[in-house]
Amino acid sequence: MPLSRRALLTTTGATALLATLPTDASARPRRTANTIRQVPLQGAVNVRDLGGYRTYDGGLVRHGLAYRGDHLGKLTDADVATLAGLGLGTVVDLRIPLEVGYDGADRLPAGTVPVARPITDNGLFGQLLAAIGSRDPVRQEEMLGGGRAAAFMSAVYRTFVTDPANRAAFAATLRDLADPGRGPLLLHCTSGKDRTGWSGYLLLTLLGVPTAAARADYLASNTFRAAYDARVREGLRQGGLMQNPDLIVPLQEVRPAYLDSALDQVRVSYGSLFRYVSVGLGLELRDALALRDRLVLGA
Repeated sequence: MPLSRRALLTTTGATALLATLPTDASARPRRTANTIRQVPLQGAVNVRDLGGYRTYDGGLVRHGLAYRGDHLGKLTDADVATLAGLGLGTVVDLRIPLEVGYDGADRLPAGTVPVARPITDNGLFGQLLAAIGSRDPVRQEEMLGGGRAAAFMSAVYRTFVTDPANRAAFAATLRDLADPGRGPLLLHCTSGKDRTGWSGYLLLTLLGVPTAAARADYLASNTFRAAYDARVREGLRQGGLMQNPDLIVPLQEVRPAYLDSALDQVRVSYGSLFRYVSVGLGLELRDALALRDRLVLGA
């Protein structure tokens, strides 16, 4: 079980904190009753507060400081007013330029600082557009069928570990979350489930949230996105773009196997989540303690 913050402060070296990170799903939480607090918006469906989770050592992740979401390019005026009520200081956009060009730049309240921090999707968005745009069911089956879409997703997750630019972007975002001068921060990608999901999983794990709860937060995107994604598939069918829009379900969902692909790559590349965080991301003891100081109540 991870050390308490007080014990950590009396122990030297980053290993004291980071070596306690779980490396698989075997860790069991002391308390698992967590309620995800969604931010209801008309133009985005997966915006939620990362607070409210209990940590191993009895702390509570604070509400109102760290948010995760899908893209904010289609927000209504009422949505922008809702975000203004959150007092956001920074919004970190993990989308690549192709995605921004397609869905539009974020609509943000006045005074909120936008940070463009693209993390590669390994060509996923472009390939999806090409497959749909072809209107060719044979080509779509060749590109997405037979488990190929799910395999592509797993490959995307491995780049979260292997790509140096991706690692630098994840590290910078975690440092931003630890910076009290930035105010509340919202991080997002296009669907708010993969790049954002990995970021959220790392953050909660660093804060000492049990693995089962961190995984549940990751998987919750399926619940929040289900109705919207179903409408997208039906629209593709009705519009004559896809005879079998269910081919894109593996691209729309998050799955335990995707997260496990990243964690497996962590073990291959670094041996443990501890070394991925400390060596791959370059986070030091002071960074991890700053995250806990800011985001965990009663640690």
